[in-house]
Amino acid sequence: MRSTALARIVVGVVVERRKAKSPWLDFLWRPVSVLVGTPSAAPWTRISAEGETTTFYAGEAAIELHRTETANYRQNLSSGKPALWVVLRPVAGDGSSPAFDILTVTADPAEGEALTDAGNDLVAAVPMPTAIIETIDGFNAEHHVERPFHKRRRDRGEPQRPGHGSEDRESGK
Repeated sequence: MRSTALARIVVGVVVERRKAKSPWLDFLWRPVSVLVGTPSAAPWTRISAEGETTTFYAGEAAIELHRTETANYRQNLSSGKPALWVVLRPVAGDGSSPAFDILTVTADPAEGEALTDAGNDLVAAVPMPTAIIETIDGFNAEHHVERPFHKRRRDRGEPQRPGHGSEDRESGK
């Protein structure tokens, strides 16, 4: 599938694994940050371990910027706490392979929220690094077009079609 993105920002995803306090789960996973660019480390390289918490570089992803989403990017940047939404997809495995694949990283809050709706994907908002804020701000300055809201008016001149008019509701049909 071909992307319509006008810009791409390559990032590295950092994920935390914490020992679960549950009889049903061994570990809890969550994205904790993104790195600007791509580190030279291989995906799923352990970064640090402290107590029962281990941090991994999970791999590379690209934030795609679309000119039709600039209003959403502006809303995100003006929120006071700009965020990126990281989506991880569980991988069935034997325990020796990584537990997740990186599905996407997005700066669009509407898309990030929509990705939380269904499925087993792990979706988390992480702080947006300053360099990415500046890149998205520049993208918005170049591509944003203010679109005024126009309230749509119904055309009152059309005759009512059977089964679609107020007469049917009044007669109880």
